[in-house]
Amino acid sequence: MSGEQIGKELIPFLNKVQKKELIQFLKSYSAIINHNFFKRDFEPTDIDLTEMYFGKLYICLEYRLVSVSGQPINLTAKEFDILALLIMHPKRVFTYEMIMELVWNEDYTFYSRKAINNHISNLRKKLNIAPDIPDYIKSVYGVGYKFEV
Repeated sequence: MSGEQIGKELIPFLNKVQKKELIQFLKSYSAIINHNFFKRDFEPTDIDLTEMYFGKLYICLEYRLVSVSGQPINLTAKEFDILALLIMHPKRVFTYEMIMELVWNEDYTFYSRKAINNHISNLRKKLNIAPDIPDYIKSVYGVGYKFEV
């Protein structure tokens, strides 16, 4: 059975979220194997990608891709947004309130710090796939978080 046939049979059974997740996976898989696959086939060739490398960590903002040591990391939308925010401003400390405003675009008073702590904790677990991978996201006790290599 070809990939196209599998897609035609599978897609009707997926909900909207599952379709988005499948597309994200396929993009990340292809991007890891060949970073220019989607750029060459689906987008104008003059688009510059915001790709960043921090040791073994790779992130592409436009395709919302993250990999560590070449292994794709599947992040939720909020996890990716938090990571992108921190990476775009290395060493800058973001308070819980700032993260809530910038990532959720909502007033901090409706949420607890625990929500942000949970997302950061999950993000750290996903990025730390091997013992030699550093903890890129640092806690600033009682204040918030920062990205540091």
